[in-house]
Amino acid sequence: MNQTRTETIDQLIDAGRHVVERGLVQASGGNLSARVPGTNRFVVTGTGTWLDRLTADDFTEMTLGGERVGGAERPSVEWKLHQRTYDVRPDITAIVHLHPQHVLLVDLLGAPIRFTTLDHQFYLGSNGWVPFIPSGSAELADAAAEAARDHNAVVLANHGCSALGDSVPMALRRALNLEEAAAMTYRLLVVGNTTSDFPPQWRGRILDV
Repeated sequence: MNQTRTETIDQLIDAGRHVVERGLVQASGGNLSARVPGTNRFVVTGTGTWLDRLTADDFTEMTLGGERVGGAERPSVEWKLHQRTYDVRPDITAIVHLHPQHVLLVDLLGAPIRFTTLDHQFYLGSNGWVPFIPSGSAELADAAAEAARDHNAVVLANHGCSALGDSVPMALRRALNLEEAAAMTYRLLVVGNTTSDFPPQWRGRILDV
């Protein structure tokens, strides 16, 4: 079924409310985007918006070339991150960019996130990583896009993460699984466990089951 622009924005609004309720972003942090069905454009949350208070007027519509063509006057400062990720991943139609606590805690500890459950492996299995680069910069956008070539989630050091999907619900699902995987990793580290992980012989074979 073909999805409309209005339906896409409604899904982003619902996702914004959900991630705030789950504590994955605070105040006006984070940003969301999705391709506009049937066009070469995407919508992204405007600068300073609170993700649990979004309306249709809070989205800026832009071309994949980076030109604003409608909607909110000022797009999120991270619009380049979304734009350049779409450029390298034509299969992706939505991006959820958040600041989840456990993802950042595990990264600050210098540990990899362990994808220990079936869901973690099925929806993600791995994540890309980018060192700290100032928010909103072209350098960050390029680095995040490069990491997204091989991963559906990218951790941005001292900043947050981006989760990608072929739909808004899938991008959200991946964001939730990334934070859950990080929370489980953190708890394992707290009790001194540095080895427990998903059975290696099953990694990459989940889709065959």
